[in-house]
Formats: sequence, C-alpha cells, structure tokens
Amino acid sequence: MHLPTRYAQRYAGHWVVVHGDTLTLPQLGDRFKLGDVVLDTARVVVGRACHFRGTLVFKVPRDTLAVTWIGSPEQALIYGWPVELGPFAGISAARVSDSLVGEILFDARLKVQVPPGVTARFTAGRARD
Repeated sequence: MHLPTRYAQRYAGHWVVVHGDTLTLPQLGDRFKLGDVVLDTARVVVGRACHFRGTLVFKVPRDTLAVTWIGSPEQALIYGWPVELGPFAGISAARVSDSLVGEILFDARLKVQVPPGVTARFTAGRARD
C-alpha cells in the first residue's frame, strides 16, 4: 500500500458535524454552516499531484461542494472551494480520538478581508451506517 493511501485511511469516511461555528462574512452577507464531510479514497489527479475525492455538505446555505483532499499523519487538507463562495483556502482537519476536528482556512490573496482571529471550527463524528 502506498503511503498517501495509508495516511488517508484514518480520515476516510462520512463525518457528521456535531458542533460547528456559523461563519458570517459581512462583506459577502452570507452565513456558512458545515453539516457533513465525506472523504472518499477514490483518486483524482490535480495538476501533478494525486488527491482523493470528497464532498462538503452545508446546512447554511443548503449546498454540496465537490472537493479533493490529501491525508498525512498529522492532518487532512481539503481543497476545492470556488472563489465565488468566499475567501476560503480549504479545511485543515485532524483526528482527535474518534472525532474529526477541523477549521476553515482563509485565503489572504482574495479581496474579502477576514478580521484577525476569526475562525470557523467544527467537530465531527462518524456517520452511523
């Protein structure tokens, strides 16, 4: 088994957000609340790198976003936010016991400014089959 696949195994699956911040960006007038994180191990080529497929399901606004992700021993990084959605660079998530704990990362290169200290954190547990 290749190392990226082995590292990804601990993050792969359907995660349901049990606690999450609602993020409001005054410049966009939109609220965002994450509901589910689905991390698959199906591979997809992104540039010269190999990522895995995933899906983010939002409660507010009601939307589903196809993303890609990579896993390492320390964290999973989730990519694929369209620029129109906001100043997001992705999500950094880590396993803490049997939970997935993460936060939304902001892209400072976009014109929407996020005040210092603003975070959007979440804690998710595995979905029951």
